Amino acid sequence: MKKSIQFIVDEIRQGSATAKEVVADALERARGIDEHNALLSLTEDRALRRAAAVDEQLSRGEDPGRLAGVPFVVKDNFLAFGAPTTAASKFLENFHAPLQATAVERLEAEGAICIGKSNLDAFAHGGSTENSAFGYTKNASDLTKVAGGSSGGSAVVNALDVVPFALGTDTGGSIRQPAAFNGVYGLKPTYGTVSRYGVVAMASSTDTIGCLAKTPEDIELVMSIMAGRDPRDMTTLPDFFVPCAAERTYRIGLIKQTMTDDVDREVRQSVQEYADRLRALGHVVEDVDLPIMKYTLAMYYIIIPAEISSNLARYDGIRYGRRAHDAHDLADLYGRSRDEGFMTENKRRIMIGSYVLSTGFFDAFYLQAQKARTLLINELNTLFSSFDVLLSPTTPGPAFGIGDHVDDPVSMYLADIMTVPASLAGLPGLNVPVGRTSNGLPIGAQLIGPQRSDAALLSLAKQTEAV
Repeated sequence: MKKSIQFIVDEIRQGSATAKEVVADALERARGIDEHNALLSLTEDRALRRAAAVDEQLSRGEDPGRLAGVPFVVKDNFLAFGAPTTAASKFLENFHAPLQATAVERLEAEGAICIGKSNLDAFAHGGSTENSAFGYTKNASDLTKVAGGSSGGSAVVNALDVVPFALGTDTGGSIRQPAAFNGVYGLKPTYGTVSRYGVVAMASSTDTIGCLAKTPEDIELVMSIMAGRDPRDMTTLPDFFVPCAAERTYRIGLIKQTMTDDVDREVRQSVQEYADRLRALGHVVEDVDLPIMKYTLAMYYIIIPAEISSNLARYDGIRYGRRAHDAHDLADLYGRSRDEGFMTENKRRIMIGSYVLSTGFFDAFYLQAQKARTLLINELNTLFSSFDVLLSPTTPGPAFGIGDHVDDPVSMYLADIMTVPASLAGLPGLNVPVGRTSNGLPIGAQLIGPQRSDAALLSLAKQTEAV
């Protein structure tokens, strides 16, 4: 049975459970889901020490914080103490972080306890967690299906009630898509809401830090703690994340381009039923056009690989990470180290990115994609002049079978077609579980709002959850 964050905190504060008991129970549940391969490591020793410290603080009448004793899991591209930070890559297999990510530090300052690090596509490149160097993660509802990605491990540990919340990163859908595939809430916040300091970079113009949980209330609490300016990340925004106390009526636009025959019939049906639920609550839901949406995936897979190729240039076998043996010279050392350390999908994106940034192709591809990105932002802003929120399926279909798209990268990329527009525009997006297919696979709907409307999306989700 799921327990909310506040329920766990109240149990610990009232003495009906100790932080050490709660953390030990979470560790035991984590060991019980080995068949899903959702966790790459457990930070057991450190977690139990920190839990004991929380209990000691409470015994002295001190306040450990708003998350006193609450266990959580971080995606293994967050720098965190107690276990290696691998980014699910052979390159960083034995890398122990010298510092912790700002997001982790802020949660721990409020008494939260990290118990482990979750699996992902290596360097967060992928949409199924099949690109991990340490084996793929299996869906929480069906062991023959993918978990989604790249935050697949975080989605599974939350869906299976190992922890009440887990952290992920979202560059083009990497929180929302696995949240949809596993039936949990997942928020990609407004770009700059949470510091990216201490998180392995993928694409710097769209990387965001978010949360997966069973309820919007839990996400709201976690985000209110993580959000805010960080002097070590100059892209962070001043703290604007204030939970919405009052319910209100929203004008909601259902994007027509996401409800075509190309989308799974049961997905379309569940999203339409969710739209009907919103109408029954008094909200206005109307169809809207976003014509440029058909070009967004092409924009994304030009801009993002370009940034990836730049960010991954630092992995050379010299400064840290994997170093190849028996190299003949420096160039050979670079080449061998990168060949051994990167997965196939990493290499594919590096090559695409290097190509679109090269002389003779920069203007033809990268510059054109950035211009198209501006047109997308303008179209979305036009819609938000008339609507408060946009609605779509989170994914075009439910979780697909393990291995179905491994040899077809284009079909794999299409799983993110609904989520990349919000990422390219820096907008918040929230996956809301809205149903299941006839064979029991979760279905998600996506709420998208204008910049800094993160709390409003969660407020709207809370209304439908209460119903």
